[in-house]
Amino acid sequence: MSIKQLTLGLSAILASSVALAAAPSVDEIVNRTNYTSYYQGQDGKAKVKMTITDSQNRTRNREFVVLRRDIPTTDAIENNAYEGDQKMYVYFNRPADVNKMVFMVLKKIKTDDDRWLYLPALDLVKRIAASDKRTSFVGSDFLYEDISGRNLQADTHTLIGTDANYYIVENKPVAADEVEFSRYVMYIHKTTFLPISTEYYNKQGEKYKTYTALAVETINGHPTITKSEAKNLKTGGSTLMEYSSVEYDVGIPDDIFSERNLRKPPRKLLR
Repeated sequence: MSIKQLTLGLSAILASSVALAAAPSVDEIVNRTNYTSYYQGQDGKAKVKMTITDSQNRTRNREFVVLRRDIPTTDAIENNAYEGDQKMYVYFNRPADVNKMVFMVLKKIKTDDDRWLYLPALDLVKRIAASDKRTSFVGSDFLYEDISGRNLQADTHTLIGTDANYYIVENKPVAADEVEFSRYVMYIHKTTFLPISTEYYNKQGEKYKTYTALAVETINGHPTITKSEAKNLKTGGSTLMEYSSVEYDVGIPDDIFSERNLRKPPRKLLR
């Protein structure tokens, strides 16, 4: 190796070390990312169109409304609004075979979440076991846990790189036998702290799934992902999620999030 090559190599290492040293702590990065992904405003509402595409390019559509209410009395990140109990109500209206179906989550930080699925065709309320949170959400390439968020304490987090636009964070499960992945790597935008790209790796170290934010808008001062896509690299399938009519701080009543309202949805809020 020449002196010039060695100097260039050391310069690159030094530049990388300086960049990492100048970055926020990995805990701050992850906390802010969780906040922008799930906790902006004290509540929120959005209409969602989901397009599921299989390996043969056949598509299925789902349309639903998401209502979300946070338990923290503040939405300020300095008061730990990035991690707290939360309630979520997902009401399906299209197509006809899922019309009036409801998915409800009572997200808990210190214990397992409570999840229910109401199936109107059978008039059946089904409790979703904690062990099922890593299964497909209504046949899509998103999982139940993707919709409501993963507990920050379930993974260890390491800042493994940074560039002009992104913090690169590697996450490994604390309980490896409870999940199908060995790690996932997030590319987090430095200004918005939104996770723009996420790559999942299986136990053999192979990348098998990706998540990508395709569109971002600022809504009521909140940077918001309005289009995202999950791809299954093993099956060749993908799912596109498009968000519209996004609102924050709507004033959603707490009593909506009850088993009784699985069968009696809050019509005015779902329009």
